Amino acid sequence: MDKDEIHLRRLPAAAPWGPHADSEFHGVDFLPEDLNEAPEETGMRVNKKYSCLPAEEKGIHIINIRAIEDIGYDQHESTLLNSLSKNPDADCKYGLYFRDGKRKVDYILVYHYKKSSAGRTLARRVHHNDSSARSTKQDQPLPGKGVQLEMGESEHHMDYHEDDKRFRREEYEGNLVEAGLELERDEDTKIHGVGFVKIHAPWHVLCREAEFLKLKMPTKKMYQINQTHGLLKKINSVIQKITEPIQPKVAEHKPQTVKRLSYPFSREKQHLFDLSDRDSFFDSKTRSTIVYEILKRTTCTKAKYSMGKGEGRKKETALLNKRRKCGKYGITSLLANGVYSAAYPLHDGDYEGENVEPNDRKLLCEEWASYGVFYKYQPIDLVRKYFGEKIGLYFAWLGVYTQMLIPASIVGIIVFLYGCATVDENIPSMEMCDQRNNITMCPLCDRTCSYWKMSSACATARASHLFDNPATVFFSVFMALWAATFMEHWKRKQMRLNYRWDLTGFEEEEDHPRAEYEAKVLEKSLRKEHKHKEKHRYFPEETANKWRQRTDKEKLTWKDRFPAYLTNFVGIIFMVGLTFAIVFGVIIYRISTAAALAISSTPSGRSSVRVTVTATAVIINLVVIIILDEVYGCIARWLTQIEVPKTDKNFEERLIFKAFLLKFVNAYTPIFYVAFFKGRFVGRPGDYVYIFHSFRMEECAPGGCLMELCIQLSIIMLGKQLIQNNLFEIGIPKMKKFIRYMKLKRRRSLDHEEHMKKKQRYEMDYNLEPFAGLTPEYMEMIIQFGFVTLFVASFPLAPLFALLNNIIEIRLDAKKFVTELRRPVAVRAKDIGIWYNILRGIGKLAVIINAFVISFTSDFIPRLVYLYMYSENGTMHGFVNHTLSSFNVSDFQAGTAPNDPMDLGYEVQICRYKDYREPPWSENKYDISKDFWAVLAARLAFVIVFQNLVMFMSDFVDWIIPDIPKDISQQIHKEKVLMVEVFMREEQGKLQMLETWKDKDKKKGENCNNHSPRLSRSHSGSLSSCHSYPLDV
Repeated sequence: MDKDEIHLRRLPAAAPWGPHADSEFHGVDFLPEDLNEAPEETGMRVNKKYSCLPAEEKGIHIINIRAIEDIGYDQHESTLLNSLSKNPDADCKYGLYFRDGKRKVDYILVYHYKKSSAGRTLARRVHHNDSSARSTKQDQPLPGKGVQLEMGESEHHMDYHEDDKRFRREEYEGNLVEAGLELERDEDTKIHGVGFVKIHAPWHVLCREAEFLKLKMPTKKMYQINQTHGLLKKINSVIQKITEPIQPKVAEHKPQTVKRLSYPFSREKQHLFDLSDRDSFFDSKTRSTIVYEILKRTTCTKAKYSMGKGEGRKKETALLNKRRKCGKYGITSLLANGVYSAAYPLHDGDYEGENVEPNDRKLLCEEWASYGVFYKYQPIDLVRKYFGEKIGLYFAWLGVYTQMLIPASIVGIIVFLYGCATVDENIPSMEMCDQRNNITMCPLCDRTCSYWKMSSACATARASHLFDNPATVFFSVFMALWAATFMEHWKRKQMRLNYRWDLTGFEEEEDHPRAEYEAKVLEKSLRKEHKHKEKHRYFPEETANKWRQRTDKEKLTWKDRFPAYLTNFVGIIFMVGLTFAIVFGVIIYRISTAAALAISSTPSGRSSVRVTVTATAVIINLVVIIILDEVYGCIARWLTQIEVPKTDKNFEERLIFKAFLLKFVNAYTPIFYVAFFKGRFVGRPGDYVYIFHSFRMEECAPGGCLMELCIQLSIIMLGKQLIQNNLFEIGIPKMKKFIRYMKLKRRRSLDHEEHMKKKQRYEMDYNLEPFAGLTPEYMEMIIQFGFVTLFVASFPLAPLFALLNNIIEIRLDAKKFVTELRRPVAVRAKDIGIWYNILRGIGKLAVIINAFVISFTSDFIPRLVYLYMYSENGTMHGFVNHTLSSFNVSDFQAGTAPNDPMDLGYEVQICRYKDYREPPWSENKYDISKDFWAVLAARLAFVIVFQNLVMFMSDFVDWIIPDIPKDISQQIHKEKVLMVEVFMREEQGKLQMLETWKDKDKKKGENCNNHSPRLSRSHSGSLSSCHSYPLDV
C-alpha cells in the first residue's frame, strides 16, 4: 500500500498533544520517518526512544482510522502494520523477550492509564532503545505519547493527577534510557487500563553494574575440590547410595568434584572469565538484580506539569510543588505515590502444561513445590539460582531445622512412651485413685460447690504422669543441648553455602536511603532554609550557597525522632497491657464458668467441669491470639514507619524486633499464666483471695498444673499451626486469586476480542500476589521454635508436631513462591540476619523457663524432698498425704460454706487442700509450715544448678564445634592461593611479552642500520615501518 491508498497526516514533533495520549491509539507501531532507509535495522532500532527532534528534522506518520475503514483494510495483506499482520507473540515467547525476539525482558514496570471509552482502538506498542537516548531532551513529550486522532469526538479532560503521573513516568523512563537500559511499552493487553514497560539491560550495562556491585563471577580457572580418603570416603559413598532415592533430580544438587574459581567481575579483566556464551553468563536472577539497582538509584526530580489555575486547586498545587521540591523520586517513591502500580522481574515461563519448554520454574515445581516429594531433600542450589541467596538461606535454614527436629521427636516419643509404661507403677497417682483412702477435699468454689473425693481426679492424676515424670527432666536437658547443637550445625551449614555460592568475603554495603527518609530529611532542610531566609533576607548569594550546601548534608537526629520513639514506647506498652487484659478476661471467664457449671444437677456435668472450662478457655485464647497476631503485625509496621529508618535493612530489623516482641507476648502470655501464676495466689479455705470481691482465684488440679499447661500448649501450638500457618496460607491466596479471576471474567465478557488472545508472561505474573518479604515466614517458625524449646518439659511431643507441620510447611511455602507469588528480586545475603540472634536468645531463655517449669510447676522437686527427707521406708508411699493440709469446716467465713454439706452422704468435719500449712489443732494454725520452706529452698537450688549446668554444657558444645568446617576453610585458603597464582602468571606473561617486544625492537633497529645507502634511499618511505609492530595484549 502507498500513501495514495491510505490517508497519512504528518505531525511535527513539537505539535500539541491531546489529553488522551495513553489511550487513543493502540496496536500501531509509531515508526520513524527514515525507517525505509534502513530496513535491516528495524529489529533493534524501531522507534528511537525519546528522540524528540525538531519538527523540520523528524515527524511521525499517523494513520487515519477512517481511511482504513473506507478501503476495507485487511490485516493479512498489510506490510505497514506489522504488529497486526501476524502474531509476533510466538517470536517473543509470549512476553519473555522484546518484540524483536532477541532482547530478553529483565524487569517489568506496570502503570494504570485512563483508556478511552469511545469504541475500539488499535493497540499501541512503543519500543525504546538507548541508541538515540544520549542526546534526549527530557522536557519534550514522547513520540507517540498523546497523539490526537482525527475523530469527531469531544475530548475528555484527564485528571491533572494522571497527567502528573504520566509526566513523571516519561522523565523517569528517559533517565533509565540515559543509564543504558532499553525499554519497550505495551498497552495492548488483556487487562483493561494497564500498561507495561519492559526493560532490557544490554551487555555493557550488565558488565558495568556487575563491576559496581562487585559480583563474584566464575572464571575460566577450575580446580579440584578436596575429597575425603580412606574410611571417610567409604562412609560417604555408602551414605550417598542410601540417600540417593531422596535426592532431588536436578543437576545443581549433584556432588561436584571440581569448582570454578570465582572473582569479582571487572571489565579490565574480562579475559579471566568464560564469555563464550554472553546470553547465559549473567543468569536471569543476576540480570534482574542489576536492573533493580539501577531502578533504585535512578530518580526523577523535575516538575514538568503546571497545574490548573482554579481556586480549588491552589492548595493541592502548592502541596504537590512542595513535594516535588522536597524529594527525588526513585522506583520506591514512584510505587508508593502510584506513578507505577507494580515492578517485578519475570518468571522463567509456565510451570504446567504439555508443551511447556523446560525451565527452572517448571523444574522447581516438579522437584520442590510438590507434596509428592515431601520425603526428598530440597534443591537448595536451584532455589538460590532462581530466587537469590536470601530466600535460598531461608529454605536452607528451614530444612536444617526440620532435619534437627527428627532426633528431638524420637527422644520426645521415647519420653512419652516411658510415661505410658510407668503410669501403673506411679505410687502418687495410685494413692490418688485408691478409693479406700477416702480423702475428702475442700470445695473448689464458694456456696455452690460441695466437698468432693480426691479419687474423682484419678484420670487427671494418671494423665499428668505421662508428662510429669523423671524422664521429662532428662528431656529438658536434652532439648537445651539440642538447641545449642542446632545453632552450631546451622552456622557450619551456612559457611558451606557461603563457599558454594561464592559469598566468602562478601560484605553488605550500606543500602540506599529509603524514599521516606530522604523526604523527611529534605523537609527538615527546607524548614531550616526557610527560617534562615527569614532571618537573613539580604544575605550575600555566596553565603546562601554555602548554607544550602550545609543543609544538603542534613540527617535525622534523635530529637527529630523523639515523638516517634515516644509513640513506639507508649504503643508497645499499650499493646502488652491489652494482651494482659485479655488474658485476665479469660481468667474471669474460667472462674465464673466453673462456678456456673458446678450448680449443674447432673453428676457427669459436675465431674467434667475442669475439662470443659480448660478446653473452652484455651479455644478462646487461640482465637484471640490469631486475631491479635494480624493486628499486631499491622501496628508494628506502622510504628516502624513513623520512626523513618534510614535504610531498608534498618527498617526490616526494627520491624522484626517490634513484631516479634508483640507476637511473643501475645502467644505465650496465657501459657506463662498457667505455668507460673495459676494456683500460686489462691489463699486457703477460710481466707481465699478474691477478684472484685466476688470471684475466687482458681486452683490447680490435685495432680498439679502441668497437665493443664500441656493442654494449653498443645491446643495453641497445633491450632496456630493448622489455622494460621496452613489454612491462611492456602485459603487466603486462593480466595484472592478467585476474586481476581471473577473480575477478569467480568471484563472479558465485555471484550471478547481481548479474551481470545493468549496472555503475555508479564500479564500472567501481574495477576500473581506481590512478594511481601520473608518476615512472616521466619516469624511463624521462630514462634514454633519457642513452643518446641520453652515449655518442652510439659509437652515432650511438641517436636513431633513441629516436624509434621514443617514437612508440610516447606512444600507449602515452595508452592507459594513458585506458583502464587510474583518473582521476588534476588537479594544477596550471607546469613539470616537478626533472626539468628533471636534464636540464640530463645535458646538461652528456654533453659531458664524449663528450670522453673520443672521446679515450680511440676511435682518433681516435692517428690525428691519427700523421698530423701520425710519418707519412712525410702519409697513414695504417703507422698499425697504429705502434700495436703487439713482444714476445719467450722472455720469457713460466713456465707462461703457449701449450701449442701451432706452431698457426699455424710457430715464432713475436716477437709483437705493442697498446701504446706499447719493443721487446725496446731498453736499457729493455718500458718505456712517448715516443709514449705524446705521445698522452696530445694526448688530455688534446682533452678540455679540446672541453669548453670545446662548453660555450661551448651557453651561447651558451642566451643567444641568449630563454626567453619575444616574442609571448607581449606578450600577457601586454596582459592586465595590459586587466585594469587593466576595474577602472578598474568604479570609474568606481561613482562615476558614486553621483553620480547624490546628484543624485536633492537633486532629491527640493527637491521635498519645495516641497510646500504642506496637501499635506504630507495626505501626511505618504509624506514619508519622498521619500528612499527602491532601491540596486542
